[in-house]
Amino acid sequence: MILVTTPTGNIGSHVLRNLLDSDERLRVILRDPARLPPEARSRVEVVQGSHEDAGAIDAAMKGVDAVFWLCPPTPRATPEAATTGFTRAGAEAIRRHRVGHVVAATTLGRGTKWQDRAGMATASIRMVDLLRETGAAVRGLALPAFMDNARLQVSAIRAGAMQGAISPDRKLPHVATRDVGAVGAGLLSDRSWTGQADIPVLGPEEHSYADIARIIGEETGRMIRYEQVPFKELAQQIIGVGWPEPFADAYVAMLRAKDEGMDNAVPRSSAILGPTTFRRWVAEELRLDP
Repeated sequence: MILVTTPTGNIGSHVLRNLLDSDERLRVILRDPARLPPEARSRVEVVQGSHEDAGAIDAAMKGVDAVFWLCPPTPRATPEAATTGFTRAGAEAIRRHRVGHVVAATTLGRGTKWQDRAGMATASIRMVDLLRETGAAVRGLALPAFMDNARLQVSAIRAGAMQGAISPDRKLPHVATRDVGAVGAGLLSDRSWTGQADIPVLGPEEHSYADIARIIGEETGRMIRYEQVPFKELAQQIIGVGWPEPFADAYVAMLRAKDEGMDNAVPRSSAILGPTTFRRWVAEELRLDP
């Protein structure tokens, strides 16, 4: 039995989609079962509730061999509350039910000089440490920024400008969430692996945000530019829309670490490289129509 958390999320939906054609028994946990795609509803067992809730996650873990774990990127009072705090009940259930394998979505940065000062990335690494303490075999999918994040800037792209705090010429890895989902599903199905390790999952190439704006423009026939926003200004912007200040500061600290080279510290030879290029992702998945 495989348990998939966040089965309708950006990554979890791809994990689930890749597992539907397998012979595995599948279970999902989510607040609103109506959000499941029609092809999944007759194929999976459903536990309704949050995987932060001790009772719901305990019920979901019974009889499970492997778990896909992801914390929803929801602003909380602190980054620790959003990661290790959210995961604590799940870790206890994994230990209690002796779940053998855990695949968790996390960030790059483990083992680098940024590990303890990268805000949300630091909190995510500590979340995986908590999962490791259960004694299960754990694979952390260590991820860079998602190509899919371009969807968050559709309104800005329509207006001709993307914004971000990272330097426009900093070349960084990016990955498509569909490629992450395929890797996660493969690990959940295999389960011949042992031990505890993070596996970087990257896209096939590195791009700066100036490159990203240019590629979007070329693929959509628009003039798009990238505008850099100072880190402090970005922090104030996101506090202004309701994010708690410690969470906003942690998010900006993660971006600062990326700007300094955290995501470039992993040798690409040690990573799983997804097949989706950013240009292909834009052509197939970015929709700018109102």
